[in-house]
Amino acid sequence: MRIRIVIAVLLCVHFAPAQPIARFTVEENRDIHTPYFVNLDELTDLPSSQLELRNIKGNNKTRVSFQTEESYHRFLWWLGEAGHSPEYELVKVIPANNNTAELQITTAEKGITISSGGRKLLQYNFGTHYPPAGVDSAFKRSGFIHPVWTASGKILTRINPPDHFHHMGLWNPWTHVLFQGKEIDFWNLKDTKGTVRFAHFISTEKGDVYAGFKALQEHVAFNTPVAGAETTALQEVWDVRVFRLSDKMWLCDFTSVLNCATDSTVTLKEYRYGGFGFRATEEWTNRNSRVLTSEGKTRKDADATEARWCFVEGDTEGEKAGILFLSDPANFNHPEPMRVWPEEANNKRGDVFFSFSPTRNRDWELTAGRNYVLKYRMLVYDGEMNYSLAESVWKHFAHPAPVKVKKL
Repeated sequence: MRIRIVIAVLLCVHFAPAQPIARFTVEENRDIHTPYFVNLDELTDLPSSQLELRNIKGNNKTRVSFQTEESYHRFLWWLGEAGHSPEYELVKVIPANNNTAELQITTAEKGITISSGGRKLLQYNFGTHYPPAGVDSAFKRSGFIHPVWTASGKILTRINPPDHFHHMGLWNPWTHVLFQGKEIDFWNLKDTKGTVRFAHFISTEKGDVYAGFKALQEHVAFNTPVAGAETTALQEVWDVRVFRLSDKMWLCDFTSVLNCATDSTVTLKEYRYGGFGFRATEEWTNRNSRVLTSEGKTRKDADATEARWCFVEGDTEGEKAGILFLSDPANFNHPEPMRVWPEEANNKRGDVFFSFSPTRNRDWELTAGRNYVLKYRMLVYDGEMNYSLAESVWKHFAHPAPVKVKKL
């Protein structure tokens, strides 16, 4: 398998003398390449330009691409190989000329696109998107992901389908929301009770390990009793990171951080819709698509059940492709209830819709002054998924192996 993003050079080469800083060990077998990180501040003050990460296999050492995250602390990220990677070493080297990052972000008029090696993977739409001509403009909105491409270029998402004009690829609104004594609907835009809008970017980042962005979004309530015409009820930060694993798959870590925008409590009321939603390509129907959950449920019986993960796949441009959705154990109401359209949905055509809906069977009260976090991982793939691999990927997401660090 050709790995382009993290293990940029897998040739055994002669290394010039370098000053060792630390060694890392991850004692775990993995079925796919898995992101790992360590706190760089605890190891060195050197800039990343003077660092090199090497994989050690017997007498051979190979350079491994890494990326540093500048946050409250500096974190060093890399992708562990599939199988068993016994040891890594971090060393001080003479700075080399910087190469173009493997994962890039490009900005257009209304969206940013994350790509790897020239192949588009994901587009986040920050500009206002209007529905097709002749459709009520109430369906306009911003702050959603579409398209999602597989590594081979197949589009898996759909927006503004005629049956549900408010479906927007990958998006994260809530349906029955109690705010300032009034029920607001951020999901069904035609009701003109509320909407979700992009506010501004907090950051964007490109690199050899991942590319991503943090965006502030506002959940805007219309005609509220206290503030009148419109009030931002919730602020939400999307933290999205894309890792390219191979020519057949890539990962996206999606984190939503919600907080009350006023002193008023916001209650996300129990309802079957709401939360992290996915509307699939119109190519997928009940004749060529498949759903499987961590509990062994399919399209026949998955709806309203709970799961740690669920994969949705189908025929796209004559070939199989899909997305594995993973829920973090720390999420509210995990394992999460789901909304999965049954096989007879949409006049028995069987279009595909999937959502983790944590408020499907209980209310969620959000109080001022607190952050509420939902974390998901998506594995986007060409080909087919199976239960064993999906379970392994969830395990490494939910319970990552600790990285043993020995400072030298």
